[in-house]
Amino acid sequence: MKILMLSWEFPPKNIGGLSTHVNHLSHALAKLGHEVHVVTCEEGTAPVKELNNNVYVHRVSPYNISTDDFVKWVMHLNFAMVEEGYRIVQQYGKMDLIHAHDWLTTYAAKTLKWSLSIPIVSTIHATEAGRNGGIRTEMQRYISNTECLLADESSKLITCSNYMKNQVMESLRAKEERTVVIANGVSEIDSAIEFDKISFKRNYAQDYEKIVLFVGRHVYEKGLHLLIEAAPRIVDEYRDAKFVITGHGPITEDLKERVNHTIIKDKILFTGYIDDETRDKLYRIADVAVFPSLYEPFGIVSLEAMAAGCPVVVSDTGGLREIIDHGHNGLKMLNGSSNSLKDNVVEILKNQGLCDYIKENALKDVKEIYSWSKIGELTVNLYKDLIPKYKDTLWASDQLDKQEKEENIVTEKTVIESTELVENVAVEEGTKKEEEKVSPKNSEVKKENDKVAEMSNKEEKNVEEKKAEDQLKVNDITIEVASKPKTTPGKKRQTTKKATASTRTRTSKAKATEQKKPNVISKEKIQENFSDKVTVSIKTVAVDNSDDKNKEVKKSIDTDSE
Repeated sequence: MKILMLSWEFPPKNIGGLSTHVNHLSHALAKLGHEVHVVTCEEGTAPVKELNNNVYVHRVSPYNISTDDFVKWVMHLNFAMVEEGYRIVQQYGKMDLIHAHDWLTTYAAKTLKWSLSIPIVSTIHATEAGRNGGIRTEMQRYISNTECLLADESSKLITCSNYMKNQVMESLRAKEERTVVIANGVSEIDSAIEFDKISFKRNYAQDYEKIVLFVGRHVYEKGLHLLIEAAPRIVDEYRDAKFVITGHGPITEDLKERVNHTIIKDKILFTGYIDDETRDKLYRIADVAVFPSLYEPFGIVSLEAMAAGCPVVVSDTGGLREIIDHGHNGLKMLNGSSNSLKDNVVEILKNQGLCDYIKENALKDVKEIYSWSKIGELTVNLYKDLIPKYKDTLWASDQLDKQEKEENIVTEKTVIESTELVENVAVEEGTKKEEEKVSPKNSEVKKENDKVAEMSNKEEKNVEEKKAEDQLKVNDITIEVASKPKTTPGKKRQTTKKATASTRTRTSKAKATEQKKPNVISKEKIQENFSDKVTVSIKTVAVDNSDDKNKEVKKSIDTDSE
């Protein structure tokens, strides 16, 4: 299967247990042979894209926005996630489903679901109402409504405990048949890894001191303030106790201020943020780990401590209640009670036999129930059960049919275009071969045509030259003098007639009116008779004699003496 995983945090971005959960689940699914693409928020110098142990990680940057409004920032992160989701589908093919984590990815998951026609599986790690003990502000109401939207859009909801299942059904109005419990997993900490425990411990405590360890965010619901309250009383009963507090959060400075006003401030060490390797080593050297949460959907950190062989004391609430069997694999304190916390911690520090018994049972439970390989198998079974049912739903079947038709149309069009292309290539090759065969004949025909064209051009040229010569001859035939030139006396005018039968029978009247021919002289003579300046105008006149149908060409010269 191809799985698109949406989470706002992923290593190296670690805000809480969500990052750890998504990281280990993705790798567990990849180990089972599935293609997993995690779309998450950018973090520091972490690569934008990487292939991490067969898990494709795509880190996106929220659209450029300068704001302190966390809700707006989340919306811009979702825009970037949608864009990256489309790119993933274009590059790697269609995904089989979307697995979204918590409300921060709701709008990206919904948009991709409707546009890609694939189902959503959501893991609800916590609810806004549970974290705050109710909904009191507009911000809390907005987040709670967004959680409800994610629940409505999801085909299946995963919760990490029965406690969370009941809360999701109550707060988000989720249907029971759509809600499934799959616990968080934990990776076994390799106890074979050797390091100098004495030297490492000296960074945090004296050799003789026993370490009481806290791992988690410094927020009210994690109950760290209860441990600060109980610390002086624990020291009163066990003077060699040393408190090591890792992590940070919005109440860190307030807690430090409270510690500075106690007489045991040298017994409490705030380490700040630590990496996973340091955390695992601390679990190995700690004598007890304390998780006094007021609200805890599951408590993955308690599993991490158990996997490292560190006894735990937890609040009897939420998912922690389901993980810990009091006196068997850990101890439970009354929720919200610093006195109960003090009693259980002192019991572990003083009773080494109980401590060893708890360690052994805890390691066994981690391997059999909470391994990530087991959690991965349960998650895959849910996926396989969901996908066929989703395709059978009326809406999904309509969407899938539409997509299938569109894909078929594209495929048919591609086939037709490919066929036409092949046919055109074949025709072009055939035409080229025919042209190669007839090319010698075409060359001979072309030569003959060129010869004929050349002869035709020569004949046309000769005709044009002949016409030009005839025109020159006509211009030199006769010149009529249009002025009154002096003529030579006694000289008879010559007339030319054609002897025809009609002219012989003409009447005397016709003879009397017979047209006289003008005197004809040459151009040279005219120039001799007129010594003054003469203006010469040559006109060509065609006279049509209707009786004898003869044509005479006359030219007249109009002269004006100045």
